[in-house]
Amino acid sequence: MAGIGRVVAVGLLAVVPVGAGCGGQSKSSAAAPTGVLHVVAAENFWGSIASQLGGNRVQVNSVITNPATDPHDYEPTAADARTIAGARMVVVNGIGYDPWADKLIAANPISGRIVLNVGDLVGIKPGGNPHRWYSPPDVQLMIDSIVRDYDKLDPEDSGYFAQQKTRLEAKGLAQYKQLIATIRHKYSGVPVGASESMFAPLAQALGLKVLTPPTFLKAISEGTEPTAGDKTTIDRQIGQKQIKVWVFNSQNSTPDVKRITDAARKRGIPVATITETLVPASASFQDWQSRQLQEFAVALAQATGR
Repeated sequence: MAGIGRVVAVGLLAVVPVGAGCGGQSKSSAAAPTGVLHVVAAENFWGSIASQLGGNRVQVNSVITNPATDPHDYEPTAADARTIAGARMVVVNGIGYDPWADKLIAANPISGRIVLNVGDLVGIKPGGNPHRWYSPPDVQLMIDSIVRDYDKLDPEDSGYFAQQKTRLEAKGLAQYKQLIATIRHKYSGVPVGASESMFAPLAQALGLKVLTPPTFLKAISEGTEPTAGDKTTIDRQIGQKQIKVWVFNSQNSTPDVKRITDAARKRGIPVATITETLVPASASFQDWQSRQLQEFAVALAQATGR
């Protein structure tokens, strides 16, 4: 999506008392009950997973919860600083996606805090594709790492966290995993188009072949102008129906993306949508992803007759 985070005012980053009221986009920032770990996730897709793994031993607050918010350009509030100030663990995406979170963490240090950076975990540096929550293998790595970190902070409840992990993997994520396996089995190799790089990790897991120029995907994701050559290539792919399905991020519909999406519909190419953050905001990670996967499956079936 457009841009990388704006500079945050120094006054906002100052340490502020934990327990003061929290507004804005964060969920309740009230101090966690005694004996309960206070965890903050920069984005609600990681927050949903952290919350399910923590159960009643962890209180998770997510900063980005509004589907209308661009995480790249988010400007933290004083309430966000209060939320992070008391967190024993903070989950950030990294890879240049949420640099505002790093500033808040640095300005509000506490001893023994664990910062789980997804980019560091999966080995992707700034400039790479930051949308790791769309990579099923990386989601599993995050599940494993979150539980390991919970064990470090609360070793007495390690057995409980292991149970929560088993429940999420075996039951919570069952439909999500099954949909991925089914789509890969039925539609592996099918050519598709996408509006930005967010879809690329999932397309790889599904075995789909993204024909859209990588430079176009990156440009739209980073809020820069795509080249005329890339736009011409996509127009040709749609005009000649070289792609079977067009996938676009409905939270980042630039004029170019809107024009291409409209052209795909007019050409009779099925269109599927994805979003950057949980929709609705109250959804779990797996319900949100499963709904999108079901939409992909319908679009692929329409396009291929399979």
